[in-house]
This record gives sequence, structure tokens and C-alpha cells, in this order.
Amino acid sequence: MEEKKFNDFGLGEKSESNGYRAVNKDGSFNILKTNIPFFEKLNFFHNLVTMSWLNFFGYILLGYFVINFSFAAIYMSIGVDHLTGTSGTTGIDQFSEAFFFSAQTITTLGYGRVAPLGLATNIVAAIESMLGLLSFALATGLLYGRFSKSPTKIKYSDIGVIAPYQNINGFMIRVVNPQNNELLEVNADLSVSFRKEGSQHREFHNLKLERNMVFFFPSVWTIVHPIDEKSPLYKMTEKEFEKRKVEFIVMLKAFDASSSQTLYSRSSYKADEIIWGAKFTYLGQHKNGKLHIDVSGLNSYDQSGLQ
Repeated sequence: MEEKKFNDFGLGEKSESNGYRAVNKDGSFNILKTNIPFFEKLNFFHNLVTMSWLNFFGYILLGYFVINFSFAAIYMSIGVDHLTGTSGTTGIDQFSEAFFFSAQTITTLGYGRVAPLGLATNIVAAIESMLGLLSFALATGLLYGRFSKSPTKIKYSDIGVIAPYQNINGFMIRVVNPQNNELLEVNADLSVSFRKEGSQHREFHNLKLERNMVFFFPSVWTIVHPIDEKSPLYKMTEKEFEKRKVEFIVMLKAFDASSSQTLYSRSSYKADEIIWGAKFTYLGQHKNGKLHIDVSGLNSYDQSGLQ
């Protein structure tokens, strides 16, 4: 009995509704998991490392304020008379002194004017100082995790083109690294999915490329899939692309020499993002002995007839 071969890339074979795409333009998967128990989906480290810098520092400041506010309330409940050197007469003044004493204790700074007095207050101060050491160690680890991520962001053309290629046609997209860091051994993988004929399921194919790797990536790379007799796109028309909901998924893998990390990047192209009978325009221009690349023209193309 012939073994059934599954080739859905983990994205599911079931056909989707109009407008759905498996991979968003920014490379994220367009999948939302629901009905997961709250504690099973919690991942504080991932959320804190991947969120924006503004949100990250917002959470850090909020946590710092909440901790000091809580310990100030504890000191107030014990009694400010157990904190030597306080001079506040009103409740607000006493609470502010307890709050700033907490801030000094949690950072192990301790200016010395206010000090704990009595067993209960000293126990609370000792617990807070240990909590401070652990908290700042955690914050340092999170900062390192954020800074250690490669900041490289490969830029993809917003469109793909079906262009003449060596007496046939080819599907082409362009990619560029807009930053000055060196990317080495850049590997490309291009796949396509579309609805099966007379079926509500999709089929997936890895596409053969003109070249799937470049050793250096200082310029623009046009990734080309020749649409020959062996291509699953052979003889497919523009109308069939729309009818069968074609989606191309491209993934790049590269070694970032600056961070010594392996970088992964993804994007996708739907049928309405593909220009037929067009060629990408050349972006290079030689000036003063150097090749200048106009990255702003990444999506520029010339309209031409198919061969």
C-alpha cells in the first residue's frame, strides 16, 4: 500500500475563505489560537523580549512603582515610628518617606538618614533588598535578551512579478538588507500553495529557484523561480492565480556576522500582489567607483509583454 505523503508545511490543507493568507507580509503567521487556558498560554519572557521598547520600559517602571508602593504600605502598617530619621507629620509625608526608603532599600542604595528599627521592619527591609537583587538581575537578563537579538530586518518588495526569463516566464521577488551589517551564506526557500482543482483543499509545493543561495548580500537579490514544464505553475494563467487563491511564501536564512547569529525572515505574496508581464527595474548606478543601490525603488518595475 502506497504511503500517503503530506506536504502542507504545517499550515493545514483545508481551503480558506477569501482574503485569508497563511503568512503575513511581516513574516508572522496569520493564525490565532483560542480556548487555551490562561496559565498555559502565559509566556512572560517571550512577551517581554518581543514587545516594543516603549511597552517594555513601561512595564519595568510600572513594576518598580508597584513594588515600592506595596512595601511603603507595609512599612506604614507596621508604623513609621519603626523607621528612624523620618520627619513627616502628615500621612502623605510619612507615606512618601516610606516610599523613598523602599526605593533606597530595593536598590541596596541606602543613604542612611532613614533606617529600619525593630525586628518586623528589619525583616521586611531584608526581604525587599533580596527581592531587589533578584528583580534587577531579571531585568538585566531581559535587557540582554533584547539587545542580543539580531536587529537585522530584511526588506522585501511589496510585489512579485511574472516576467520573461530565458525564453520562458519566471516568478520574481526582490530582497535587500537596508542595514550595513554583513549577512553571509543567505539561503532562500520559496514555496507556493493553491486550491486543488475541484476540491476545497490546498496543495503545497517547494519551488525550484534559479539560485537558492548567495555567499554575500551587500546588494539587491532578485529571487527567481523559472516556470518551466516541471513547475507546478506551468501554464497557469492570471485568472487561475486568482481563482485558486495562490499564495507564495518565501523564507530567508542568513548568518549575521555582527551578532554571530543565524537570522530567519519570512514574507508572503497573494495573487493580487503579483504583476503580470512586468520586469523589475535595475536599481544600481555606478558613481565615484562605487555601486549605489536605490533601495527606495525596490518595488519599481517596467510593464512588458510576456514571452
